Amino acid sequence: MSAREQLEALAAAARDWTPGSGSDLDVALEQMRRSVDPARARRAAVLILFGTLDDRPAEFPGSAAPADLDVLLIERAATLNSHPGQVAFPGGGVDPDDDGPAGAALREAEEETGLDPAGVRVLGLLPEMGLPVSNFLVTPVLAWWEKPTPVDVVDYAESAQVFRVPVADLLDPANRRTAVVRRGRMVHRTPAFTVNGVLVWGFTGVILDALLERLGWTLPWDRALEIEPPL
Repeated sequence: MSAREQLEALAAAARDWTPGSGSDLDVALEQMRRSVDPARARRAAVLILFGTLDDRPAEFPGSAAPADLDVLLIERAATLNSHPGQVAFPGGGVDPDDDGPAGAALREAEEETGLDPAGVRVLGLLPEMGLPVSNFLVTPVLAWWEKPTPVDVVDYAESAQVFRVPVADLLDPANRRTAVVRRGRMVHRTPAFTVNGVLVWGFTGVILDALLERLGWTLPWDRALEIEPPL
């Protein structure tokens, strides 16, 4: 089964995900859903866009994931009021004129990275996840980049960089960390990745970690390797 077919199957299965099944992804989803009040939260969507890079080998030793597979990420500008400097999927608030979460995710991705939405095939929607810091309920939109187009920062007031990171780099145990955030007596730990000179953690790290785990691609890594993200 190709990577796209595996992602399609994952998107199709998302319709039947229920809390309490015990998988890492289901647990993460339920925790995130409970973190905000649906009656007061704003709706948003992010685009989880997978594609293939031409300059990578076809196989990645030790993992079922192909080495030429990649995912699109952005680094938010350090001057933003919300989640400054963090790595994220392209996305933003769902507007009334959008064609639902998928339309919002594609529109935001085009505005942030310059990609052509016509080359993107939406595979499906994952269940809403809560983002308590900004009081959003976020719908992840899983997609495949059928006809990749050049991407770059469109507005440096919004993004510091736009990059396609090989999934093999995300899976490499040498790039895995546990991000630790301390707020008073509270300590929060989330999966994290050190790639492209940045740290991927928090909301984005949780989703990537859970997706890769659900797909059966994750390689064993040392969860005792901790890192404190810049806040």
